Amino acid sequence: MEKLFDELVEGQRKKLLQFARQIIPYATPDDLLQPNDFPELEQNPLFRYEEGILEGLLTARMAYLALKKDRE
Repeated sequence: MEKLFDELVEGQRKKLLQFARQIIPYATPDDLLQPNDFPELEQNPLFRYEEGILEGLLTARMAYLALKKDRE
């Protein structure tokens, strides 16, 4: 299950970076950590949507790992 979450998260990170680069061609993965530095990203609802999907996947992954740890 961890591998599945890792693959989903990595895929969404790549998708988010590709989308960001359509708006800001020189965007880097680090830029995605602080999109508020780029008003074009900050105010783009589709970017924010994709960013929300990534955050949801990360939250689900953390919840799964916490549950797994509790059961060990």
